[in-house]
Amino acid sequence: MIVVTGATGALNGATVEHLLKRVPADRIGVSVRDVAKAHHLADRGVRVRQGSYDDPAALRESFAGAEQVLLVSGNDPAADLVCLHRNAVEAAVAAGAQRILYTSQLAAVPGNPYPPSETHIATEAILAESGVAWTALRNGAYGTLDEVLGPWQRTGRVARPEDGPVPYTDRADVAEAIAVILAGDRSFDGPVDLTAPTAVTLDDLAKIAADLTGRTVKRVVLDDEQWVADQIAIGVPEQMARLMLTWYQAARAGHFAEAGPLLAELLGREPLSVTDRLAAGITA
Repeated sequence: MIVVTGATGALNGATVEHLLKRVPADRIGVSVRDVAKAHHLADRGVRVRQGSYDDPAALRESFAGAEQVLLVSGNDPAADLVCLHRNAVEAAVAAGAQRILYTSQLAAVPGNPYPPSETHIATEAILAESGVAWTALRNGAYGTLDEVLGPWQRTGRVARPEDGPVPYTDRADVAEAIAVILAGDRSFDGPVDLTAPTAVTLDDLAKIAADLTGRTVKRVVLDDEQWVADQIAIGVPEQMARLMLTWYQAARAGHFAEAGPLLAELLGREPLSVTDRLAAGITA
């Protein structure tokens, strides 16, 4: 059995949908905080059990019978995520899982100034010490391009701090690739990068947006502190704004520049490009 955590969330929810196209529903289980939100899966024959990273006993029960467990990384900045991830890994081991997969992040390496990297590094170390086969899915940035670019269609400006090349990746492509890995016969040990094949900068994206619309779209590089102040002025908590600033700092230092071919290989096609995604957003 394949057990997926966070199956009512965007990434792992989509992964389960792709799994259902590849394996029988009775070979899939989900571990979710609120089982009421997973009725749509139970109705299709998926085993639904309650489990959360802060309840190891419930986790062990929800993982029972699993050959593979897919752990989604936590995202609550107020929580001790490394401790919670350790709970999940230990529960999967105790349940007898033969492989643990974890949704990590591209460039989860020492020296990356983006703080979530530290959580992923620590969790990957826990996996390496678990005694069980493991795979860290180092996913490329898969937020929406509207989040990346801001209100460019209204303003004609991409006003962000200095950045660097990033292989902006479509979340739906990542979810499908993870399902391919879970359902397939090929094993991946340790970290693997799942990214779009090309890394681009915000300058590149502004030019692509201009070509698609026939409008002038200007890339404006904001001073770091000015950007933080602007974010606070529109209601973003300062802590969140400064966290996001470290992402730009990591990008400009080249931490996210690596793009690999594995995602395309798993999909059997080219992943959606930023041009495809921008065009779809404009059409919508």
